[in-house]
Amino acid sequence: MTRIISRAARPCLRRLSSETTNLRGALSLGSYAQNFSTSDAQHATPGLRSVPEGARPPIEIAPATKPPSARPIDTRKSQMIRTYTSLLRTTPLILFFQHSNLTAVEWAAVRRELKKALDGVPPVNAIPGAEPVDLSSKVQLQVLRTNMLNVALKLVEFYNPETAAASKSTPRTSKGPIVHDLSKAAYEQVKTAEISPESAYAQIEPLMVGPLAGLIIPAVSPAHVAAALSVLAPVPGKFPAPTRRKNPGYYDPTFQNGLAKLVLIGGRIEGKVFDQAGVHWVGGIEGGLDGLRAQLVAILQGAGLGITSTLEGGSRSLWLALEGRKEQLDEESKKDAPADASS
Repeated sequence: MTRIISRAARPCLRRLSSETTNLRGALSLGSYAQNFSTSDAQHATPGLRSVPEGARPPIEIAPATKPPSARPIDTRKSQMIRTYTSLLRTTPLILFFQHSNLTAVEWAAVRRELKKALDGVPPVNAIPGAEPVDLSSKVQLQVLRTNMLNVALKLVEFYNPETAAASKSTPRTSKGPIVHDLSKAAYEQVKTAEISPESAYAQIEPLMVGPLAGLIIPAVSPAHVAAALSVLAPVPGKFPAPTRRKNPGYYDPTFQNGLAKLVLIGGRIEGKVFDQAGVHWVGGIEGGLDGLRAQLVAILQGAGLGITSTLEGGSRSLWLALEGRKEQLDEESKKDAPADASS
């Protein structure tokens, strides 16, 4: 049986419901105030701790994703610096290209042809004794921010976290010193670093002009370098471009327009800077890593044979001199023998 409420009674019911809600809020607020007044101040502010007079309080533990930093860690530039420093420390081979206003369609065409060329390279044996690894799927062509890459190169070249950790002026947490790439210690050490002309940074800095792109290869593989150069920077006779019959997509106008806007300027291989000629030398190593190891073994064997012949040369010369002197004495004794008999 439904209960019918008259229109005259409805305002009274609304007023009663509002008063009930206010009463419940007041009761809960009073309970919270009573609990807060009886709690300890240390529980209300858990970050505070007693520090002896004259001692420098350590910085509280921060989340691993937001460590104390000299730069705003939430900005895109800071995250790019961290990405580039990790890339430079872990990637042994990076080729740098200057690019000029490539469209998204042209970038897609360049990456498509690069993938075709790399897929034809067989797996390489990056570590002696290990199974061959297919690097083609791990090679990437990335657009780089020149300014952020410049800062990352300085950090990798001149920043030493161990030296910063041993310094007394380095800020510390309860777990240790703050020496990550965005820390104040890293900023101060890079700022005051002396750049020598022989350093890798001094050699690569003149090349870092304008927009850059990096071809990132996770292992030193001359075969992959040669395949990439035949597409991105072909050299007739050494790194020839594919023929139209073998790869018609290479001569697509979109790809050719993008290729015309890419210029190879150098590379960073095993922490050392190479110009175009050096990159061509690495890509021209016959047999890839196996051929390079064979050349190294031949050089070591040749050096060993040279050392052996050098060491044997002195004793052999001495032996020849003694044998010659012996024959000379024998001849003199034979000449003196008939004269003694006649007398």
